[in-house]
Amino acid sequence: MVRARLSGGILCLLAILILMAAPGLSAKNYLFKTCEQSPFCRRNREYADRATAAPAAWAPPYSVDLATVSFETGVLDGTILKSVLDSRGEPTVAELPFSLVFLESGSARLVVDEKRRLGSPIDGFPSRLTQRRYNEASKWAVVGDMTPDISAIDISTDEERSGGIYRIKYGPNHSFEAVFSASPLQIKFLRDGEAHVILNERSLLNVDQWRPKPTVENLAEDPSLANEIDIKDMWEEDFGGKKDMKPKGPEAVAMDITFPGYEHVFGIPEHADKFSLRETRGGEGNHNEPYRLFNVDIFEYDVNSPMAMYGAIPFMQAHRKGSSVAVLWANAAETWIDIVKTRPNPEAFGTRKSTQTHWISESGIIDVYVMLGPNSASVYQQYGSLTGYAPLPPIYALGYHQCRWNYNSEDDVLEVDANFDKHEIPYDCIWLDIEYTENKKYFTWMKPSFPNAEKMMQALDKRKRKLVAIIDPHIKKETGYKVYEGLVKNDLTTKTENGKEYNGWCWPGESAWIDTFNPKAIEYWKDQFKPGKFCGYEHNLLIWNDMNEPSVFNGPEVTAPRDNIHYGNWEERDVHNVYGMTFINATVQALAARQPRQRPFVLTRAFFAGSQRLGAVWTGDNAAKWEYLDIAGPMLLSHSIAGFGFIGADVGGFFGNPTTELLVRWYQAGAFYPFFRGHAHIESKRREPWVFGEPYTSLIKSSIRLRYQLLPSLYTAFHRTSFDGMPIMRPMFLIAPDNEDILDIDDQFFWGETGLLVKPIVQQGALSTEIYLPDDEVYYDYFDSTIYQGLGYHHIEAPLEKIPVLARGGHILVRRDRYRRSATLMSHDPFTLVVHLDNAGNAAGVLYLDDGETTANIRGAYSHRFFMFSSQDNILRSRSMQPSSVNSRSFEKTIDTVRIEKVLLVGFDMDKLKSATSVESFQDKKSWTTEITVEVAANGKASVITVRDPKVLVTGDWSIQF
Repeated sequence: MVRARLSGGILCLLAILILMAAPGLSAKNYLFKTCEQSPFCRRNREYADRATAAPAAWAPPYSVDLATVSFETGVLDGTILKSVLDSRGEPTVAELPFSLVFLESGSARLVVDEKRRLGSPIDGFPSRLTQRRYNEASKWAVVGDMTPDISAIDISTDEERSGGIYRIKYGPNHSFEAVFSASPLQIKFLRDGEAHVILNERSLLNVDQWRPKPTVENLAEDPSLANEIDIKDMWEEDFGGKKDMKPKGPEAVAMDITFPGYEHVFGIPEHADKFSLRETRGGEGNHNEPYRLFNVDIFEYDVNSPMAMYGAIPFMQAHRKGSSVAVLWANAAETWIDIVKTRPNPEAFGTRKSTQTHWISESGIIDVYVMLGPNSASVYQQYGSLTGYAPLPPIYALGYHQCRWNYNSEDDVLEVDANFDKHEIPYDCIWLDIEYTENKKYFTWMKPSFPNAEKMMQALDKRKRKLVAIIDPHIKKETGYKVYEGLVKNDLTTKTENGKEYNGWCWPGESAWIDTFNPKAIEYWKDQFKPGKFCGYEHNLLIWNDMNEPSVFNGPEVTAPRDNIHYGNWEERDVHNVYGMTFINATVQALAARQPRQRPFVLTRAFFAGSQRLGAVWTGDNAAKWEYLDIAGPMLLSHSIAGFGFIGADVGGFFGNPTTELLVRWYQAGAFYPFFRGHAHIESKRREPWVFGEPYTSLIKSSIRLRYQLLPSLYTAFHRTSFDGMPIMRPMFLIAPDNEDILDIDDQFFWGETGLLVKPIVQQGALSTEIYLPDDEVYYDYFDSTIYQGLGYHHIEAPLEKIPVLARGGHILVRRDRYRRSATLMSHDPFTLVVHLDNAGNAAGVLYLDDGETTANIRGAYSHRFFMFSSQDNILRSRSMQPSSVNSRSFEKTIDTVRIEKVLLVGFDMDKLKSATSVESFQDKKSWTTEITVEVAANGKASVITVRDPKVLVTGDWSIQF
């Protein structure tokens, strides 16, 4: 993020960055590495080129020592041998122990390490370098049960085993099979007898073995060593005038992963690119660079690019007709991923291609998890069982958030707050960027502008609104600043390669970085959030963690030097992509300690696999341009299927000034982002929803109110993802998994449990669009019940006041139609049920309710209802989905007066209506009639029956007979 209001000493240092942020200028290619400039990526790409140029003649230096291979209690163990030359040019062998673990969850895990680095001394190196390869990425990413599946069985014959082939059956009903072949080394993962994932099919496994740094004398004795080793690249490198010392030498790991018969793969966020990932070896419409996973601060990022961004989730899903599989590459170092697609194999897969991927990481171990589905829902559940599910957020976090860099004072904050009420626009959270602090010192307030922060927060709290304050990991280096002095006193900062406190430049000027890998640093961070230390009014304080890649203005690639040292003596290069996750982890723990009964809300910019357990994320510093609105949808889908469903993009664009048309269209799209926030740069013009006047204020208001209307259904969807990982924003193939024509459609998506198909308008001047229906089910225009049906594209009008939203038949969505100031104030409002009947005349839906804020739901204090309309008897029913308990009954008593105030039955066959004037309701052994109004189907619109106040309560079982 490039800012304009900076402390004096940093201005010269950042002049070039500010120029890069100027309209029409970009030097991002100058700031960030290409694969060619990243030595380990270049070497492994060249290695792949040699292997694929003549695959029949390729002789990889890897083999399996069959004498070491054994299978016991769900684990296949052994040693891979790598033939290499030592420093004297003599042939030697590097030993790479491996374990193939079959987990009770149904996933399989392959770990490949290096024996030489497993704690044995490294001659001539400091003690900190005698340690093993970094193997703790899974410690942060994976929290699920890693118990081996003792029911996994070896079905290989003695002859196969003697030939180095092991066949292991595992998974549900032993429907999965792993075929391990020692020569050539390869692992096939089969489901129901068919291969779906293959590890090392192209023999691109490559592990940089430990070796001493070559000397001039070594090379003079055997010049052939120079062909293998580029001394400068392997032990040190220079990029952008900054030197990276690599005392441990080369540690890269790489492997190819093939998805046979899968032409489309998805995931590996974060990239501003298409949802279906492109090939990376050139060609029309493809990239020439691999996708890069390396958390960096990249302002006004390029769209349609494989460049690294703020976060990294090394999860990839492959989907084809009737099947989904996925892999997780659990490595926290810089990682590059090449993607190529093979020619179709008519005998095996018809016209479908296969996808071949090549994963390359700078250091660490090979630690890869394979999930065999068989469908997307199973994949997300398997992935969630490994990395954890996103917790149910507080209801207010799903409302609208108002932010800019910066609201300048308490008066400014309260004036914005009052204007939302004046214009009758709901919102839940107002945000403060860095200018609220005293000279960019976190946990302080700029007293002239914010003399009484507690009073301001109390005023917001009266209207049930929250304040979100930014807290970043860089801590101003200043004598007398207690937060910094405490870090130094307790030795809790990131260190340089020689063990000294690391200092770099960020918003405060010279700064230190808290090392949140250190458990003591987490405890120290928690202490800073105590009400007596940071704002005594605790009821409505939320936190925003920005710049946690970490962003270092004068660092290499605008981040920390790779030879910095973290707790445990790990180098930055080993842990880089997980640092941001450790920081938000510390903040979440701090808020939980501050408000132990409240569910915390934290927004993060940097993330890794498993970060979904901790909070929400946004796509960073976008711009007020149509192409950024366009790319937001594919980006959010990529995050969503990779487990991080609580995701949004800055509405309106962070940099620049949107036109009124762009702003309206962005609010329409943002109303369906899981995280819904308007945000703007300090030099952009004010653009709160009322600024542009009519008709734009009303158009923006209608989008925000639509979001609040649909909050019950959105909250229910978030509840589901908290236990099975089903995304909020759902790609087309989740609804129509057998339709392969939709796999590259990413400009529309299904939303939650509602059956709503959303197609944001993302082109300037567009007043209509084509929306693709992936099946033959009936669809209804959400706003006027116009019927659309038939596989393929359909034309739909979309004037500026309308976002195309169709409701798929068969779903019952739940909404609240009353206007309130905030989500919390809606807690006792009545509900409306909208029943969209499918082709057979049926529909179903779910509603989840709890108090919306506390952790009481974990103890059973919630209500979970199932609604169903059956064409067999034309009855709409409500039934409980949760076991009865003291806590559930206690919660339901708090909402026992909340009623269903309206039912809309869309698409009903009017010939089946017994009465044209009333329906009969049943609850608590009582019955009564309620009048209805009927809109008969006409002019392409479906019939709509409206039941007003049927006098049924949301708690308890009831029925309505049509």
